[in-house]
Amino acid sequence: MQKLMLLGDEALAQGALDAGMSGCFAYPGTPSTEIMEYVQHNKEAVERDIHRTWGSNEKTIMEAAVGMSYAGKRTMACMKHVGLNVAADPFMNSAFVGANGGLIVAVADDPSMHSSQNEQDSRFYAKFAMIPCLEPSNQQECYDMAFLAFELSEKFKLPIMIRLETRLSHSRAGVTRRDKIAENVGKLPEDKNQFMLLPSFSRRKYKNLIKLQSELVAASENSEFNSYTDGSDKSLGIIACGLGYNYVMENLANRDVNYPILKISHYPLPRKLVEKMYKECDKILVVEDGQPIVEEMLKGYISGNEKIKGRLDGTFSYDGEMDPNKVAVALGFGKEVVGTVPEDIVGRPPALCVGCPHIDSFVTLNEALKEHGDGHVFSDIGCYTLGFMPPYNGINTCLDMGASITMAKGASDAGLFPAVAVIGDSTFSHSGLTGLLDCVYDKSNVVIIILDNATTGMTGGQNYTGENKIEEMCLGLGVEKEHIRVVTPLKRCHEEMVQVYKEEIAYNGVSIVIPRRECIQTMTRRIRAQKKAAKK
Repeated sequence: MQKLMLLGDEALAQGALDAGMSGCFAYPGTPSTEIMEYVQHNKEAVERDIHRTWGSNEKTIMEAAVGMSYAGKRTMACMKHVGLNVAADPFMNSAFVGANGGLIVAVADDPSMHSSQNEQDSRFYAKFAMIPCLEPSNQQECYDMAFLAFELSEKFKLPIMIRLETRLSHSRAGVTRRDKIAENVGKLPEDKNQFMLLPSFSRRKYKNLIKLQSELVAASENSEFNSYTDGSDKSLGIIACGLGYNYVMENLANRDVNYPILKISHYPLPRKLVEKMYKECDKILVVEDGQPIVEEMLKGYISGNEKIKGRLDGTFSYDGEMDPNKVAVALGFGKEVVGTVPEDIVGRPPALCVGCPHIDSFVTLNEALKEHGDGHVFSDIGCYTLGFMPPYNGINTCLDMGASITMAKGASDAGLFPAVAVIGDSTFSHSGLTGLLDCVYDKSNVVIIILDNATTGMTGGQNYTGENKIEEMCLGLGVEKEHIRVVTPLKRCHEEMVQVYKEEIAYNGVSIVIPRRECIQTMTRRIRAQKKAAKK
């Protein structure tokens, strides 16, 4: 097989390309920048027309990567460690919605802050999100782990983090290539609700994620990238993580010592291997580049200690709120009944208000999309998310604030047509602008529906920064004037709205449709206040 001399960043990029990646989304930041630069200038990537453009920020590129995964293609989002803070909202929620096509989150940390404003360890984010993390120790592993990450992602339907560090990202070594894997054929998720995070779905997804942890640990215990090398001198055991393994081996190469060594490059921690070393060795030295996450976890692995009770041992459920009844049971007081809801109280799920302008927007959109089938509408967080509920069944995703536009972009970049984003006027001002800028920059084929009810409806009717400026903002970001359409969501305008939607779906480029009508709740309050003032 061909052998290349590559930076760690470049090795990961080449591995992802050879493993069938269809799109790479990134925001530049040292030491991660070279991942995207390698993809952008790679001859094979150009020939295959791999999607490979910079995004406005880490949040938008993370959401676009989730969108491409939604469409069934293998994709990678690349950033540095502080960029993960910007992407934290979609990153954390991506663990709940999971992956359809393989999804890699490549993060390059910068211990000692060579070119960064802080020093943080991205493995904490992976642990926080409860997803696997791969931490290569050399350039060959950077390459090989791309294959494993896509495989794990599609097996467990989860995003997979690959954590690099400055020294590995910016040093070169020989890398042997594998046989290439063809790109995935695009396909929508088998579970139509996989990418929907309404609370009723989120609660189930969290329980499933918790149940999955034992399988993720088993995968790490059997991983080729974790290894236990026994030694005769049990006075010390060494746990070496990622690049730290190289530092250990450089020190032991010419010394007559024989300590047991546990190399960890695949998380969650391989618990059985850790416990083996914990039981056999007098002391354990943890060598990890970054913060002491493994050391901290190791101190919690007190084998056989049954004195500690709580969520970890099942005394309390891992998920959900604490309440007096759970505490009563844990204290041995029996099953108390404090503050429970009477059985004869019927649940009332939320619904769009009678007279809500969004109702007409969803009814007309559904009709316009009828010939294209299901799975084309990316939504956002707002009262309009209730368009998912019957009888509308009008949206397919809900990830985080602003994700509708960038997920539609990523899905469009993966070949999904049509790709429609639905976002509220207030949410558009909050975090939709950068996503629209990405769409304009890339000339993406998307239809963005900005539901303008002149308020922040879901939180009670507050003003918002972009009020009365939506058309101007879209124009300013480069949307063509003739493809910014304003409609009135009323039954009498039904045919006109359907026609506008169909015309903009047919247009190959960025379209904006603004259904504009005041929120029924704020209108009612406004009229009531006007009548009250008139009587005075």
